[in-house]
Amino acid sequence: MTREQRLARVFVELADTLVDDFDMIDLLHQLCDRSVELLAADAAGLILADQHGRLQVMASTTEEARLLELFVLQNEEGPCLDCYTTGEQVVNVELDAIGRRWPRFQAAGIAAGYHATHALPMRLRGQVIGTLNLFCLQPSTLTDVDIDLGQALCDIATIALLQERTIRSGEILAEQLQGALNSRIVIEQAKGVLVASAEIPLDAAFALLRDYSRRHNLRLADVAHQVANQTLAATDLAAST
Repeated sequence: MTREQRLARVFVELADTLVDDFDMIDLLHQLCDRSVELLAADAAGLILADQHGRLQVMASTTEEARLLELFVLQNEEGPCLDCYTTGEQVVNVELDAIGRRWPRFQAAGIAAGYHATHALPMRLRGQVIGTLNLFCLQPSTLTDVDIDLGQALCDIATIALLQERTIRSGEILAEQLQGALNSRIVIEQAKGVLVASAEIPLDAAFALLRDYSRRHNLRLADVAHQVANQTLAATDLAAST
């Protein structure tokens, strides 16, 4: 099987997780396994922020990688933490050359037998939820093509995870949606009042509501309530235009 064929199959595998009932832990381990396979690494680990923003080791391909990830979190030092904080890739890191920047991580990584590491952010539109970390027993340099591939794998997994979090927070989302629907009903009622009292088109009525709310830094729904309850008239809305 060519590398291109293997890539296509891997992306299909990850895309198959974009369903409501996928196994999150299985997805994370799959991401680690495929990243090691495609990017010529020897081990991978993944840290993920929980719902409270605390970083947790969620998956790894080896016990050594898992322990090194735990060491990083306990000592608050290492490329993956910089990657998570900045949302930027931290790649082609040679452990022999990082003593000043990450001395404790350097010692732990070399003790585990690694000589190079790479960290890729799991992010979507500015939201960073974790990092994928690759460890290499020999000096290793990722090309731009390799980095783009690794980031693409992370992006697919991130979309799946954020979808899963949205599903799990369904009650909150439902409440927010219901609130938005309730506000929309009141706004329509207010528009009807303005149309009848000021004899203006619906579009103009909505423009009056929106402009007034913006000028007075009020929620549109609150202005609509006042109009619907006839405590705020069309003349009041237009008075400060």
